[in-house]
Amino acid sequence: MSVRQIEQFRELLQRAVADGTLGKLTLGKYRGADASLRNVFVRPVTLKAGPHLSFVWRHATRDVTKNLPPAEALATIDGLIGADFLDAHLFTGPLTAQLECQSDGAARLKVINAAPIGAPDHAAAGEHDQARQHPIPADAPWLRALGVTNDRGQPREGMAAKFRQIQKFTELLGHLIAEAKLPADRSLHVVDMGCGKGYLTFAVAHLLGARAEVRGIERRPDLVEKCNAIAQGHGFANLQFSVGEIASVPAGPVDILIALHACDTATDDALAQGLRAGATLLVVAPCCQKELRPQLTAPPVLADALRHGIFQERQAEFITDALRAELLEWSGCRTKVFEFVSTEHTAKNLMIAAIRRDPRGDPVRADAIRALATFYGIRHHRLATLLDFPLSV
Repeated sequence: MSVRQIEQFRELLQRAVADGTLGKLTLGKYRGADASLRNVFVRPVTLKAGPHLSFVWRHATRDVTKNLPPAEALATIDGLIGADFLDAHLFTGPLTAQLECQSDGAARLKVINAAPIGAPDHAAAGEHDQARQHPIPADAPWLRALGVTNDRGQPREGMAAKFRQIQKFTELLGHLIAEAKLPADRSLHVVDMGCGKGYLTFAVAHLLGARAEVRGIERRPDLVEKCNAIAQGHGFANLQFSVGEIASVPAGPVDILIALHACDTATDDALAQGLRAGATLLVVAPCCQKELRPQLTAPPVLADALRHGIFQERQAEFITDALRAELLEWSGCRTKVFEFVSTEHTAKNLMIAAIRRDPRGDPVRADAIRALATFYGIRHHRLATLLDFPLSV
């Protein structure tokens, strides 16, 4: 056995763990007794108990996750390198190192400076999505289980836009959570209303880790069953999915309420649920706004323009979301409205984020809301009704 090369690799790994530059460690070319085991992936995580290393044992049909404190983790890795696994790839901020061991005891170590942290093993030059550092690692096992990425940590065919959406949402949510100044002395309660296939629900659970309890609400039992199975199989102790309708499932207690692409007035149902449950942060991406279009009465100055159906549709979407934002402000929130992702990824790209500041609300804003509704002939708005806000007096 070429002890010198292996010891040098171990020293590089220990140094990366100690100085916080570890991006990822991959162990490959398995030759142990478990015929189903393929690889082991190791990355740093921060838990309530402090810094740990998260191990993902990738088998042919399942992944097993285990978090270990640094000293125990390094001892475990020492026993695997050159024994059960012949290859080891280390990615850190300053460098990347590749150790190749042979069954006859020979070993070769290759070190390259300035490697990107967390770069996937199979990233090729020019593959922008794979070379950049993402909030969610491209090789996260749950991404593969949900069908977003393949075994090499690359987006599957037709899933590149979804992969970018997951990364962008996670980045935005991280900033919003920091701005909301949520409690740090207890677990946060997060509810994702109408979570669908759970892509972004898993991203939230991954982002917050042990800091939060995340619950996904979805009306389709088959999706709930599948998501729960993936969550359990990948060590998400903080994540659970339940069957239910947005309008009828109690949300509280809630710190963060999420509803992405909930159709028509389901977005309003989710916002009202979050406000009633005392959520500090509400994040929604509205979809299919149909309620207001039949009510839309063109003001004289816009009558000629709004005879075109496409302009009517866009105006209805605008006034629906504008009233939502204003009603949230009236309810005591500070509201932001912005583009979620580029329109090349999805046409439903508007996001409304609201941070609760004053539970007493803002009665001064009431007149402005009614004036806006009157200008467009709007008499009914689902969120206004749920908040007991009369659009006319």
